Amino acid sequence: MAKIGINIATGSLQQAEIIVGIDLGTTNSLVAIIHPESKLPVALKEFNSSSLVPSIVHFDALGNAIVGEEARNFLESDPANTIFSAKRLMGKSYQDLVNHASFFTYKVIDTDVDSLVKVQVGDQFYSPIDLSSLILKELKNRAEHILKTPVTKAVITVPAYFNDAQRQATRDAGKLAGLDVLRIINEPTAASLAYGMGLNKEEEKTIAVYDLGGGTFDISILKIAGGIFEVLSTNGDTYLGGDDFDRAIMQYWLQQIGIDFHAVNNDKAQLQSLRLLAEAAKKTLSTEELFSANWNDYSVSINRITLHEILQPLVKKTIDCCAKALSDAALSVLDIEAVIMVGGSTRVGLVKEMVANFFQQEPNISVNPDEVVALGAAIQADILAGNNKDFLLLDITPLSLGIETMGGLMDVLIPRNAKIPNKASRQYTTQKDGQASMRISVFQGERDLVKDNRKLAEFNFTGIPGMPAGMPKVEVGFLINADGILSVSAKELRSGVEQAIEVKPQYGLTDDEVEKMLLDSITHAKEDMTVRALVEARTEGAQILEVTEKFIAKNTALLTQQELVETASAMQNLQMALTLEDKNLIQSKIEALNEISRPFAERAMDAAVGGALKGKVI
Repeated sequence: MAKIGINIATGSLQQAEIIVGIDLGTTNSLVAIIHPESKLPVALKEFNSSSLVPSIVHFDALGNAIVGEEARNFLESDPANTIFSAKRLMGKSYQDLVNHASFFTYKVIDTDVDSLVKVQVGDQFYSPIDLSSLILKELKNRAEHILKTPVTKAVITVPAYFNDAQRQATRDAGKLAGLDVLRIINEPTAASLAYGMGLNKEEEKTIAVYDLGGGTFDISILKIAGGIFEVLSTNGDTYLGGDDFDRAIMQYWLQQIGIDFHAVNNDKAQLQSLRLLAEAAKKTLSTEELFSANWNDYSVSINRITLHEILQPLVKKTIDCCAKALSDAALSVLDIEAVIMVGGSTRVGLVKEMVANFFQQEPNISVNPDEVVALGAAIQADILAGNNKDFLLLDITPLSLGIETMGGLMDVLIPRNAKIPNKASRQYTTQKDGQASMRISVFQGERDLVKDNRKLAEFNFTGIPGMPAGMPKVEVGFLINADGILSVSAKELRSGVEQAIEVKPQYGLTDDEVEKMLLDSITHAKEDMTVRALVEARTEGAQILEVTEKFIAKNTALLTQQELVETASAMQNLQMALTLEDKNLIQSKIEALNEISRPFAERAMDAAVGGALKGKVI
């Protein structure tokens, strides 16, 4: 077992600095801080404006990014170059999204592999990390403008159901935006903190956090004990929110005036104006009884009773999710001691009414539902800054820990500022047929290339049974004990082969060395990400060339002469692109090769299935 001593004493922060709390939302995002005088959390807003920044990125003809309210104007007029709901893409492959492809009005690239999805805008390719970093950069700039001081440190919230890849992607987006992400915390945890729950160490509570935003719905059941938040269960619908409420009102009006929804579907300007009216009606009816207006020479109106009738099926879906979450947590509604409402769509009277009926208690709505998550993140940030002396933080890892992967990239298993004790594992596989060993190199640091980080240990994992490339499953496990000692293990899951090696403990880093490593990671974030993207594109390109070559050798008879010539040409173009320093060129050549090979790959699959049906072996 490789044991590496880690200096955890350097995880502390200076007291005077500002650490912001960020709610990176699917529809809207915002920043909050603890006010230096009132010591209360406040959402940052410009004079007389909203604290909300729409999570929308528009790329103009020159490829410049416009973020927020200004970008929203292009949703209808230039949908192919206007990216919304980038959060849905975080940590996802195309296979994860294939059933919802029609939801996106921009081009989501199918690479036919399980790598992260990409968005194509013109001849540029953007990862979800790139897109989210542009939103975070806008939030950072906005905060600096309002506070008149540099902002470099943040706590960012994510849904409770986000997996390791999605959390790491959020961290990377923060780093690319020039932020040192001190913690990634769950949105329901942040909402609980904003309501003062979990701040008292003696408190024990089981709560429900009902989060209905513009595009997504989440329900989380949390147990809070001794200042620790445990997510007992989570459920929801990532394609249900306030936008669906607006659409229901639009369809009601079109039906009322006798126009088919599809008839106006192509007139983007008219559709947008109707959508904005529907949104206004929804907001008005949370306080008024009737809404009426003129649209396109028609008079449209709706009262609160009718609104509740048409929204009832949608809200019922969220209540069904609540029932499932309770069932998964093995609890009944009587076990829930508080219900917290999050998200702008919870302002609709019917939502509050149906939630109160289901949980048999009045939900907590005293904190602004649009801001509650960001406010909680600000409270967590204040605790990290050491300003809240009543709250004791567990020891944390000062720098990220990970291993070297193909192309000399750093793959983080335990991120910086993770609480200890901690453990994490991830599966890796072989690159070549019959590969019997794998070098496992452990690194500490924040840079994307391992050459810029600090090597802690290295050992050769041997005895992997001879199998085709990609078949072995090697699980690498990291475990940091309460003393901050890291143990590294490797196991091939199919055969059970396991190996361990003793490595003498290393000396810890000084505070200055940690600060320098962190500063370097922020300073070089953009070039690091560029290099990582290039290395990943080259790796993907090389793998696709190898797979295509093997496929053609095995299935030459199924291809026409023209297909063989076109494929050879596309492979040659990709091979040439791999020698250049242009990630977008490589990805465009990968896409071109995929376009050519897709039809005959499907033909080969059909032939294989046909052969199997005749009793032949595939």
